[in-house]
Amino acid sequence: MNAPDSRQRMLTVGRLHGAFGVRGEVKLESFTDPLRAIAKYQPWTLRDARGNERACEDVRVREGGKGLIATMPGIEDKDAADALRGVDVLVPRSALPPPAAGEYYWVDLEGLRVVNVEGADFGTVSHLFSTGANDVLVAQGERERMIPFVQPDYIRSVDFDTGIVTVDWDADF
Repeated sequence: MNAPDSRQRMLTVGRLHGAFGVRGEVKLESFTDPLRAIAKYQPWTLRDARGNERACEDVRVREGGKGLIATMPGIEDKDAADALRGVDVLVPRSALPPPAAGEYYWVDLEGLRVVNVEGADFGTVSHLFSTGANDVLVAQGERERMIPFVQPDYIRSVDFDTGIVTVDWDADF
């Protein structure tokens, strides 16, 4: 069974933090690597805290003293820029470039089945998170398991065709 098509999912790639100056520029926090790559993934969908969305195209991004600054069409003054404080910047997964060999977008792993090398079913990947030392895959089944995303020590294979992540992890752990 194949995993759900994550390419159609919307991914949060940044957040707006209100006005920069008085001419409508907006402070932009980027979650991309490198940070300026966020400018490549347009058009953006802007989503506020209430879930309201609107499309935004032709955004210009530049580096400021303490981060990125965005110039957005239709945002002409400080009040309009401040109204965007806390708004998330989303793009479709399909807008991102293919990952390098052996690398994965976390969103592509979510929903895949997780089985260990002995065939025990651990459920599905609910999410991943970073600890600083390494990333951790969270498998949710009859219980939650947190498995270090370290290849090939614990993560033996990721097979998108079958929708299965095979792990070397004890079923009792």
